[in-house]
Amino acid sequence: MRYNPELKTSCGYYRLVESYRNIDDRICHRTLLNIGFISYLQPEQLNRIQKQLSLRAEGKISIFEEEDLIIKEHTEKYWKELITRKRIDLPEVAAEKSKKFIDADTIKNKDVNEIGAEWMSYQALEQLGIKEFLKSAGSDDEMIQLTYTQIISRALYPYSELRTSRWIKENSAVCELTNYPIQKISKDKLYQNALNLYKLKDSLEQHLSKRTNELFDIQDKIVLYDLTNTYFEGEKRKSKLAKFGRSKEKRSDAKLIVLALVINPEGFIKYSNVFEGNESDSKTLPAIIEKLRLKTSISAQRALIVLDAGIATDENLALIQANGYDYVCVSRSQLKDYKVVENSQTQFVVTKNKQKLTLEQVSSDKATDYYLKVKSPGKELKECSMKTQFESRFELELEKISIRLGKKNAIKKADKIHQSIGRAIQKYPSVSKYYDIDVQQNDKGIAAKICYAKNKEKYLQIVEKLGVYFIRTNLQITEEQLLWDIYNTIREIESSFRTLKTDLDLRPIYHKTDDATIAHLHLGLLAYWLVNTIRYQLKQKGINNNWQEIVRIGNTQKIVTTTGQNQNGDILSVRRCSEPNQSIQELYKALNYKFYPFVKRKSVVHSSELKKIETSFLQNFTAG
Repeated sequence: MRYNPELKTSCGYYRLVESYRNIDDRICHRTLLNIGFISYLQPEQLNRIQKQLSLRAEGKISIFEEEDLIIKEHTEKYWKELITRKRIDLPEVAAEKSKKFIDADTIKNKDVNEIGAEWMSYQALEQLGIKEFLKSAGSDDEMIQLTYTQIISRALYPYSELRTSRWIKENSAVCELTNYPIQKISKDKLYQNALNLYKLKDSLEQHLSKRTNELFDIQDKIVLYDLTNTYFEGEKRKSKLAKFGRSKEKRSDAKLIVLALVINPEGFIKYSNVFEGNESDSKTLPAIIEKLRLKTSISAQRALIVLDAGIATDENLALIQANGYDYVCVSRSQLKDYKVVENSQTQFVVTKNKQKLTLEQVSSDKATDYYLKVKSPGKELKECSMKTQFESRFELELEKISIRLGKKNAIKKADKIHQSIGRAIQKYPSVSKYYDIDVQQNDKGIAAKICYAKNKEKYLQIVEKLGVYFIRTNLQITEEQLLWDIYNTIREIESSFRTLKTDLDLRPIYHKTDDATIAHLHLGLLAYWLVNTIRYQLKQKGINNNWQEIVRIGNTQKIVTTTGQNQNGDILSVRRCSEPNQSIQELYKALNYKFYPFVKRKSVVHSSELKKIETSFLQNFTAG
């Protein structure tokens, strides 16, 4: 009862109330609608309205049609208000919702797989347009799906085909992204697909080169050329490529293979080739230069090639210029009789390692190219340390020869002593050239004493050259800083080799045949395209993480299958990606990638017979 201001008396104030049984088996009530004062209705009418609403809420139909228009009108009015205000669900909606109430004790999580890094990599491959290229090359959908699966796997888990197949089946959700049937994954499938991809090497490389130029508006005005080698585990007796050579990993006991790369300053590969392990750096350029123009973008009219000293022979520089390119390189030999160019100013630059370099433009009567003299304190310290070490070793060799002269029955003939000194000079040529050595002998040609000392004039000339090297170019450059910035782009190719060898594990190689070896290297380069596409975009947003750190962050996002049993005995199963944390969200936003490959995938396994679930707690199981 409540005071009615219109009637100025106490009247019945009505509410529409639902009764339910709570967790402790107590009957409780909750208000659905405040009806208000309806004194004009009789108690019998109120009871019939309540019954009609209850039947509707339970999804039942009365066999007798209501004849009282007032009751019908109020029933429809209150029912619509309940639905509009979402105070109650329609019967069919309520029935569907009831299926989602599951027993919390039956909830299980299974099939937890990594998906964040895979999803990031998949979107990068879509950017590169590999699917469209493979379709135009005649590949069917299954090969495209397997190719996506294999390249992503190579980038995230760079191991053998056998280990990769296990990783795909047990750890990763990559097949859910690519739609390749996971039961078909095997090491033999991966081996064969790598060989099939290598058959498309030239056209695929050209597609990726042009695609990245268009995607990121790159002109390819500068390209970098360098080589690295990787070694084999095993004898490789029947291999035509594996040869003994100078290993950059100091593995003189293992056969090698040489990988040559042409890339741009943004780190994207323009062309690649494989040479025999004993091929010298300087002899590889002619085979590359003929194909270089085809591999760069059409917009590159006169590209500038940046070389390391090992490749920059006079013959190769002439070849580069004859083919319409310009070059910047480190001079293979120290420039002699040079002088600082008049009206040029000495400039100082600070490297990323906070070392202060000195830049001077110099010229020589015998040189027609532009030369930039670079003085590096770090290089000077390193060379000084090596010089001191070689000096001590060379002097130790001379001391051994001198001690030999004081022993009985030792060979002391002057010519034999000179031979021993010659071997020491040959062993340490960099320091022996500024030593004056004198062998004192008697009339019979027997050496009596060895005297040696540093020639001060020659020694000072060597000391002045410590930490000095010359950058050479055929360009007409007016600013020393500009030439240094151009040459410094070669650091990018060093970073690329580091990524290939360390992050993508291109060394060592275990394959037995040359075909498998080349396919292995090609697959690694395809993975590198994916890696650099992601890293380049992140660098533009100020995120300079290495690839291993990006993968670690990506692996924080998982996909999981959650199951539970509802009141009808049905097993509900939902497969869903976890929420990306703050770190991976920052990567997604910087890359302009989507956060999820899909929101959820759900299924229901119905029970064979209806059973009443005895439970102390029911939880609303929602996947969305």
